[in-house]
Amino acid sequence: MTVWGFGQKSKAMREIVDVTVIGAGVVGLAVASEVAGKKRRVYVLEKNDTFGQETSSRNSQVIHAGLYYPPGSLKARTCVEGNRMLYAIGVRNGVAFKKLTKVVIATNEWEVGKLEALRKNGMDNGVKGLRLLSRHETKKLEPNVKAIAALFVPSTGIIDGHGLMKYFLQKAKDKGAQVVYRSKVTGIAKTNTGYWVEVQEARERFNFLTRTLINCAGLGADEVAAMPGIDITKAGYRLHYCKGEYFSVSGGKGKLVKRLVYPVPLPELAGVGIHVTLDLDGRMRLGPGVEYIKEINYKVEEKKKPFFYESVKNFLPDLALEDLEPEMAGIRPKLQGSGEKQKDFVIHHETDKGLPGLINLVGIESPGLTASPAIAKMVGNMVNEIL
Repeated sequence: MTVWGFGQKSKAMREIVDVTVIGAGVVGLAVASEVAGKKRRVYVLEKNDTFGQETSSRNSQVIHAGLYYPPGSLKARTCVEGNRMLYAIGVRNGVAFKKLTKVVIATNEWEVGKLEALRKNGMDNGVKGLRLLSRHETKKLEPNVKAIAALFVPSTGIIDGHGLMKYFLQKAKDKGAQVVYRSKVTGIAKTNTGYWVEVQEARERFNFLTRTLINCAGLGADEVAAMPGIDITKAGYRLHYCKGEYFSVSGGKGKLVKRLVYPVPLPELAGVGIHVTLDLDGRMRLGPGVEYIKEINYKVEEKKKPFFYESVKNFLPDLALEDLEPEMAGIRPKLQGSGEKQKDFVIHHETDKGLPGLINLVGIESPGLTASPAIAKMVGNMVNEIL
């Protein structure tokens, strides 16, 4: 078992790890980079072949501003703080980003009223520089967008998500953390000194003891939370898979906009609506959609192309159906089911459930990438209180 850095298997079972992080997505890696060091033995367990293979790499890579979340919520607080932190990380550490800005556009008078509500909510969350634009001002910024008003959001951007994860990974390793791939956690048991963690590798199963356990398992976070005996339904930890598909815009139509363009979100949506995003190369795409599913699959269905086109044609009249091509899909681990109200992140030290040293992060969907460094800082403070 030299891959563990523990030595042989028998030795691995005798030694005690200080901190174990389950999951090597962007949040798990950010957390590992924050809690490593201080002479701690820190390990990261990832079931896939490498880091960031699920939600962290299947999204729009947007640095969100913090418009949409209830003031005081974890989503609002960590998004606004994480926004500032991500830009600083990009500047200081060479992680590619573009501060493209964004407009949330209104196409009728009802939506204009919603823009003011969004602006107020964003201001309450601490989002800076929000400004309502007239029809003329919107047209000047985005000549190809048809709108009667817009909310200008200067702090929105995009980032190289893979590069960000590589930064967190290297930072964690530099501070002494070890990351182990193809290692799925299959059992957790509380002991007097910490937690026995059972791990399934490709050919064998083994276990070890950790003083502190941090669940950053993303799509599997509720399953991991249940392993030490938490009733995830009673606790409100049960996850719902919400699939979001993207369609790319081909040909010359990919240059219709210069920044991110969002519609006013409808109350019944589980997201913020089909919007226009750009990647670091300037490539344009539409998405994500919203579809609750029972089993994980990443297929993008060609038959949904008309829906995506219809969702944006009112404000992008120059776009044609044939300009769209299926691109990718991601899955969001939502705590709310279809038709339910938005629920906040769960970031909780489980002392109240008789499980001190166990920290669960459940339902870390959008704006999880933006919030990742702020979430890591929060979890780091929890670990400092434990150890």
